[in-house]
Amino acid sequence: MQADLGKYQPPPDAGLDIIYQDDALLILDKPSGLLSVPGRGEEKQDSLALRVQARIHDAMIVHRLDMATSGIMVMARGREMHRALNRLFQQRESGKRYIAIVDGRLDPPAGTIRLPLITDWPNRPRQKVDHETGKPSITHYRLLSYQPEKECSRVELVPETGRSHQLRVHMLAIGHVIIGDNLYADPACRQQSPRLLLHACELSLLHPLSGKPMRFQSEPPF
Repeated sequence: MQADLGKYQPPPDAGLDIIYQDDALLILDKPSGLLSVPGRGEEKQDSLALRVQARIHDAMIVHRLDMATSGIMVMARGREMHRALNRLFQQRESGKRYIAIVDGRLDPPAGTIRLPLITDWPNRPRQKVDHETGKPSITHYRLLSYQPEKECSRVELVPETGRSHQLRVHMLAIGHVIIGDNLYADPACRQQSPRLLLHACELSLLHPLSGKPMRFQSEPPF
């Protein structure tokens, strides 16, 4: 589930931000506020997937980022590459790294969060920690810097699993909600930024044809 609360107002289509492309795959930088794939209803059709497919017809979605999250995404070129890249992601043979600005100062400054997650059905699209029926979810975090004047921290987040809203709910669960989160933050933290301060800054994977290790990076816009 990608959609956040409120009316969907995607950013204008100013062209694709392509980090890399060849005959097998595309690496793109998704802006915050744009759905990865179309949502329900005509008003939620605009998405990165459709914008790419309008220009590169054989492009196929492999994974998603939340609408509010910006950063690196990969798309496959054709069905065969789509199957190959899907296997990489399913077998966790890809690596992801995120940068976020969170409320407060992390103590300890590094650690691992192991909290099972499941959809909070009465409050969809929210997710929640559930130790009885939740799916295993693992996030590693590391404090990069602290801004005492704003009482917030820049952190590196490395997920081992890819549950919906995993990073957002895990940081909330340890008392450090991501700034600008309109689903999980209180009004004070929500109003500190017009967008969610979460960015997929790095993706590593093996090329589906050559098997060569590849790593792509994108600087956070915050």
